[in-house]
Amino acid sequence: MDDTDLPPRLTRLTFHGPLSEARAAQLTSRLSRAAPATVLDIGCGWGELMLRVLAATPGATGLGLDLNAADLARGRENARARGLADRVRFAEESAVGTAREPADLVLCLGASHALSEAEAPHHTVAALHALRRLVRPGGRVVLGEGFWQRPPTEAELAAMWPGATAGEQYDLAGLVDLAVAAGFRPSWIETADADEWEEFESGYQCDVEEWLAANDTHPLAAETRERVDRHRSTWLRGYRGVLGLAYLTLVPVA
Repeated sequence: MDDTDLPPRLTRLTFHGPLSEARAAQLTSRLSRAAPATVLDIGCGWGELMLRVLAATPGATGLGLDLNAADLARGRENARARGLADRVRFAEESAVGTAREPADLVLCLGASHALSEAEAPHHTVAALHALRRLVRPGGRVVLGEGFWQRPPTEAELAAMWPGATAGEQYDLAGLVDLAVAAGFRPSWIETADADEWEEFESGYQCDVEEWLAANDTHPLAAETRERVDRHRSTWLRGYRGVLGLAYLTLVPVA
């Protein structure tokens, strides 16, 4: 069995999160106006937003940190295809306690867990303090972080990931308060909408769902089917309409 026998992975996703093209364009425009010379992407995956900021900011250089080798390879290939390979590096390494130099723009999209080994929700506080250390004076941080849109019910928590509790996420106001306490001012507060979530969740599953439809008797079909059915149920019965994702553009206090 070789890779051609396996389900494709995340080819339908442009961003590894609920981020629309329209919101990405607005973020890119807003961030590039600040003319960052250096961009650091924590838990970058394939670094799509970082690459867009670099393309919109002539001369800027970027560094993406992640532990997923396949995602990093995808980022490198995208950078080569866009003529950005000489301005960006993708490094397979942990960001916990990273000694990398501070940057003018730090991206951390759905990856605050990459900055701390603390359990939720304490990792959010630790990540914010790490981000404060990693951004240069006058720079920007874009933090994509989960929050409860409303308190989850017991039934919803039971349908989510194993061990889900109401205390592992903050609400939006509480999340912003934490950012302020960590030494930031929130220059822009926005949240993923229902369409962005549905596009992400559908795109996350689409490759595998179509593979299963065409490979029902494959040796890996039963295991794969159980995994994707469990994820779909976790979304539809658990966190759909309950878990939000905030995109906070933060400015460090001098």
